Amino acid sequence: MTDDGSDERAMPDREEFSHDPLGHAHVRGGMSVGELVEEYGEAGIGAAAVHEAADIYAEMLADEACTVFVSLAGAMVPTGMRRIVADLVRDGYVDALVTTGANLTHDAIEAIGGKHHHGSAESPDRSAREHDERLREEEVDRVYNVYLPQEHFSRFETHLREEVFPPLEAQGTVGIADLTRELGRANAAVNGREDVEERPGLAAAAYESDVPIYCPAVADSVLGLQAWMYAQTSDFALDALSDMTPLTDLAYDADRAGCLLIGGGVPKNFTLQTMLVTPNAYDYAVQITTDPDHTGGLSGATLDEARSWGKLEPDARNATVVGDATVHLPLLVAAVRERLAE
Repeated sequence: MTDDGSDERAMPDREEFSHDPLGHAHVRGGMSVGELVEEYGEAGIGAAAVHEAADIYAEMLADEACTVFVSLAGAMVPTGMRRIVADLVRDGYVDALVTTGANLTHDAIEAIGGKHHHGSAESPDRSAREHDERLREEEVDRVYNVYLPQEHFSRFETHLREEVFPPLEAQGTVGIADLTRELGRANAAVNGREDVEERPGLAAAAYESDVPIYCPAVADSVLGLQAWMYAQTSDFALDALSDMTPLTDLAYDADRAGCLLIGGGVPKNFTLQTMLVTPNAYDYAVQITTDPDHTGGLSGATLDEARSWGKLEPDARNATVVGDATVHLPLLVAAVRERLAE
């Protein structure tokens, strides 16, 4: 301390610190989703991540030279996210979709007249095991707190055998993207012919918008199981590798590329690994995941880790939102759509 009372201690050389004081989110009645996400930018932790993800996703969609890849894993269709993704496809915000056979199965069930129902993950008057044993007796399948009567699967199997597989059988061996395209065509046709109240859905939107759907793990689903069974007594067969060429070509020809990764698993990796055989990498990347990165699993792997593999450009903009995609996907899409409409 000097004679005049001033402090002579030198301030540290702060290479990582920039003076950007945190604010406090202001929430009020009547505010829009976009305004709420803007307020998230004043806060920290998860709120800041959502705000950053919205910035990056909005820039990705506004970039007319950017080819957008979307991966969709987890139970997104049966839990009510079907229309959100289908509308993104129809509105031109998706150039390629990578998803699971399960999501396509549930999408087709709704397209041809089936419905998922609100249920419960547990029962107040019986154990968890007894709860599910009762559901089995009643022929009801459960996806957490969503119920699906098993008769819808029987109708789906008939749909495949009568509407989807026969046109493909005439071609012999086809790619999985050919199967998903034919599924979308058939879903739209039956939906319109039978005047189904629910919209034709995701695969139909992709078919009508000429957006390819890749489903690398199709065998891991009722759709894949039925395709295998049909192939036992017909000339129909799937070529699991043929989709690699058009998907890689799409990435190779992109001036810039961006990806929205919803959940992890095979769709996430299949979307990211495409850049390993192209001279470029993703310029934008946003992921929503519930998985932590410290377990070393792919689903929780950070996008910075993907950069080490050459899947993201060194200067790519990327953000990870950790949380339930049924909460964060609608929030993110609504906020970004609001920005794009301005």
